[in-house]
Amino acid sequence: MPNKYLIILLGPTGVGKTEASLLVSKHFSAPIVSADSRQFFKEMQIGTAAPTPEQLAAAPHHLIGHKSISERYSCGMFEAEALRVLDNIYLTHSAATLVGGSMLYIDAVCKGIDDFPTPDPALRKTLENQLNEEGIESMRAQLKLLDPEYYNKVDLKNSKRILKAVEICLQTGKTYSSFCTNPQKERPFKTIKVGLNRPRNELYMRINARVDQMVNDGLMEEAKSLYPHRHHNALKTVGYREFFEFFDGKISQEKAVELIKRNSRHYAKRQLTWWAKDKEIEWFRPDEIVAIINYISTFAKKQ
Repeated sequence: MPNKYLIILLGPTGVGKTEASLLVSKHFSAPIVSADSRQFFKEMQIGTAAPTPEQLAAAPHHLIGHKSISERYSCGMFEAEALRVLDNIYLTHSAATLVGGSMLYIDAVCKGIDDFPTPDPALRKTLENQLNEEGIESMRAQLKLLDPEYYNKVDLKNSKRILKAVEICLQTGKTYSSFCTNPQKERPFKTIKVGLNRPRNELYMRINARVDQMVNDGLMEEAKSLYPHRHHNALKTVGYREFFEFFDGKISQEKAVELIKRNSRHYAKRQLTWWAKDKEIEWFRPDEIVAIINYISTFAKKQ
């Protein structure tokens, strides 16, 4: 590979990206950069299925467990940090492997993200208080008035995105939509996108089994240790928020586990729907390693 390449291994939660990435990384001598927006946080090991110490030792890894849940970390910050890491990798390697399932974070590395104003901490705190006290319905209603265009296409269950959109509208006096220009920034590397997937029933069985394994490994205890910090955005995610509801006495422990499985399956479906429109992705089963390696090699030779 004479040029610089970014091999992207993406796929839904629970599909088996970690194991495949180790084999691909080893074959191409391509260090791994994580694009999992929850594995960035060192306190969240079990609930994010972070790589084990043995897996981390099997290949160079970057951007895993390097942040604390108390630190603010945005997609834009990740874009800048990931590009710096890649620049360093390309000093000694012709390829790197970007691995994860966080759609926006992968897009940020491949093509860049829109430039939004720096958040106003005071306004952010006010809106977070509003969300906590009045619930997401209040925030939705505000967004519908401020930016009906974005309201009609945003995931109305995603409180983080709704809060951000309202924040930008109030801070700038402009609609959030006006900042969404879908930029295509130049990158000093060529991207090779490999999607990993399984038949739906098989994927869902794996997700359910993985949740059971997480619980056996101590997910509830990990969530309990993080319960006092549940207001941080990093913890408003599947695997933690359900146990927080259990700790609050709103649901049973059995119901929390059931919801983690259901919400993980729903997230996998949203991931696949997002990637379905990306025609640059070539799809494989995670165990088709020889075919994946051949595809990457052939793609690179054609460039």
